[in-house]
Amino acid sequence: MAETKTDLRAFLADLFRIAVETAHPAAFLPGLLPAPSKGRVFILAAGKAAGSMAEVAENYYLDTLTLPAGRLTGIAVARHGYGRPTRVVSMVEAGHPVPDAAGLKGAEQALALADSATADDLVLVLMSGGASANWIAPAAGVPFEDKQAVTRALLRSGAHIGEINTVRKHLSRIKGGRLARHAAPARIVTIGISDVPGDDPAVIGSGPTVPDPTTLAEARAIVAKFRLDLPASVTSALNDPANESPKPNDPAFAGASFVLAAKPADSMKAAEAAVVAAGYECISLGPDVEGEAREVALAHAAMAKEVRAQGRRAVILSGGELTVTMRGKGKGGPNQEYALALVAALSGRPGVAGIAGDTDGTDGGGGDATDPAGAVVDGNSAAKANNIGLDPAAFLANNDSTGFFAKMGDLLQPGPTYTNVNDFRAIVVDRP
Repeated sequence: MAETKTDLRAFLADLFRIAVETAHPAAFLPGLLPAPSKGRVFILAAGKAAGSMAEVAENYYLDTLTLPAGRLTGIAVARHGYGRPTRVVSMVEAGHPVPDAAGLKGAEQALALADSATADDLVLVLMSGGASANWIAPAAGVPFEDKQAVTRALLRSGAHIGEINTVRKHLSRIKGGRLARHAAPARIVTIGISDVPGDDPAVIGSGPTVPDPTTLAEARAIVAKFRLDLPASVTSALNDPANESPKPNDPAFAGASFVLAAKPADSMKAAEAAVVAAGYECISLGPDVEGEAREVALAHAAMAKEVRAQGRRAVILSGGELTVTMRGKGKGGPNQEYALALVAALSGRPGVAGIAGDTDGTDGGGGDATDPAGAVVDGNSAAKANNIGLDPAAFLANNDSTGFFAKMGDLLQPGPTYTNVNDFRAIVVDRP
């Protein structure tokens, strides 16, 4: 490989592509789909991969197994722009990360379908990251607008995904195992794509078909920890014992099973193989890195500097869910903020470049399918910014990473990927 900035950036973009393709449902889902029961097959899908998962499942049952179309039904609710051309399953595009009316309607339809299932039926639940926002069914007494307010407050607080989902599960009629109650006594098979550190089924999409180990008391503690100012209806719901989620001994789970189909570690391994094949040493920090985006970036930059000082050619890989505590008024998610923090940290170091992107194709933003997935930087980014009159520190202070990288022309914009196995980050260290 030629040691130039352009080649390093192209190499990093290729690693991101490999990570995404490894996690696409077409690569793994057909071999995991269960045989139908003697009754109907209900496909209930939610999340950023809902459309692609439903599409693959439909093709399997209708074309490979030649199941009569009359025995197949269902609904898939994905983020706006992430729909796929399904034939029998209804396709709905809904809001993310803040839920909207389409998600509200889609969740009600999913619950109604689950309620109609019998012991002779198979309820196939296809889960992926984003389902927590796409399936929105507020607990009794909580207006939809108040549930939206909770989501916004949690997203701005700096809470990690497990904490966010703990609160959301106790304000819902579908999350935290409650969908299983609606689908019982049908056979319930859930296939999940993980986008969460630890790959916990109870966290993926807020675990609508699995027992919930979290409690109302924990949800209230999270609210107190981040000093969230929540609507009175939400406070009341979190104090209502009726909103406690079903636990492992609940009979709803007697006929339920869960299959983890794709996880961040799978995409990491594929990228690791590509790194080694390109002649680099691979330094993998694993798929479960958490923390404040800008702080993690500085730690990774320090590692890159050490590698460079030792004259090694290496790629530092990491996955996981970083967070951004909003202090400014700008736009941008954790991947872009991570990349923005790298600009100053890697300044003046040729032969070093970094990429950070969400494998679902969007990172923060306003919920549009065209929102950027992340950004690419290198050792010359700070000089370039200075030449065009941009101060990276000022943009970072305002949490405006999207604004910075839009002006730099360095946004990562792959468009919808129809999957989601969390964030992917890589820093390549070559010889200057």
